[in-house]
Amino acid sequence: MPDFRLEKHFARWEFAARYNLAGSDAESLSLHELLALADSDGRARWESLRLSYTETFGLPALREAIAGTYERVQPEDVVCFAGAEEGIYLAMLALLGRGDHAVTVTPNYQAAETVPLAACEVTGVALNADDGWQLDLRAVERALRPNTRLISVNFPNNPTGAMPGDATWQQLVELCEERGIRLFSDEVYRGLERAPRKALAQAADLSGTALSLNVMSKAYGLPGLRIGWIACRDREVLAKLERAKHYTTICNAGPSEVLALIALRARETILERNRSYVVENIELYRSFFARNRELFAFDPPQGGCVCFPAYLGDDGVEAMCERLVSEHGLLLLPASLFVSDLTPTPKNRFRIGLGRNPRMVAEALTIWENAL
Repeated sequence: MPDFRLEKHFARWEFAARYNLAGSDAESLSLHELLALADSDGRARWESLRLSYTETFGLPALREAIAGTYERVQPEDVVCFAGAEEGIYLAMLALLGRGDHAVTVTPNYQAAETVPLAACEVTGVALNADDGWQLDLRAVERALRPNTRLISVNFPNNPTGAMPGDATWQQLVELCEERGIRLFSDEVYRGLERAPRKALAQAADLSGTALSLNVMSKAYGLPGLRIGWIACRDREVLAKLERAKHYTTICNAGPSEVLALIALRARETILERNRSYVVENIELYRSFFARNRELFAFDPPQGGCVCFPAYLGDDGVEAMCERLVSEHGLLLLPASLFVSDLTPTPKNRFRIGLGRNPRMVAEALTIWENAL
C-alpha cells in the first residue's frame, strides 16, 4: 500500500499545531460529558462492564441502536468495526478480487481509492468543481464495464462537502441494482446537514444489496471510541465481513461499545449541538473569506463538516498551508493531500473543518487574518 498522504501529514502536525482548522470530525465530548447523557441501562452497563472479549459482529444492544438509525435495517444487518477505516479496508478486499473492476468518485478519502486498487482495476469519476461538485451519472455509466462489481461513493463528500440531489441519488441506486453492482456508500458525515430533513436516504435502506458505512468519529465527534459499522441487508455479505474481521481486530473494545451505545441513544442531543457548531462556523468563515475575497473563493458545504475552498494567491496553496502551520500553528490541508491517480484534481484547494468549537475557530481566524 502507498503512504497515506493525509495521515502522514496529520502524524506530523495534528498534535503539534495549536489550531486544527482541518479536523474532519465534530467537537468531541469528554468522558464525563458523555456519561452524563447515559440512560439507566447505559450507566449500569458501564459500571458493570468486564474487560473480556466481545462479539465479532458487535454488542447486540449496540447493533440494535445502530439499526434504529435506519428505516429498513435490522440489528442482524449490522457488523461493527474499529472505526470506518477497518470497514473500508475489509469490505473492499472481501468484495473485490483479481479480474474485477470498481468505480470510485474523486476527490476522496485516500483509502476509498488505494484499497480497491490493491485488489483490482479502478476507474475514477471526478466530481465537477464548476458545478458545485455534483456527481455526473453519465460519467459513472460510461465508466462501467462488464466486470464492474462495485461503485464506491462518499456523501456528504470528504473533502468537498458535496451531496447529490435526491433524484440523482435514487438513479445511482437503481443503476447499481439494474447492473448487479454493489453500491458502497460512505455516509460518515450523515447527520450534520444544516437542515436534517435534507439528508440523503441511506443506501442500505434503498437497496437490499447496498452497503452503508458509518462511524462514531465524524458527525458524533467521538473518534476516540474507534467504533464504526457497515449496514447491509444481504446477510452473505455480512458473513464475509465477519470472517475478514477475524484476521484484523477480531472484536471491538468493550468500553468503546458501551460508550457508543450511550451516544447513539442520545444522538439527537449530540447531533443538534454539532450541527449548531457547523452553522456558526460557516458564518465565521463566510465573513473571513468575504473580507479577503481577493485571496479566497468559498462555498459552504451542502452537508457534513468539511469543505474545500480555493486559494487564489500567487504563492500557491501549498506554500500558504506550510507557512500557516509552521509559523502560526494553524493547520489546514492542502490540495496535494487529495490528489488522485485516477483523475485530475484541483491544485488550488485546501480542506477546512467546520465542526470544532467556534470559540477556537474565531481565535484562529484572527491569527490567520493578522498573518495575511
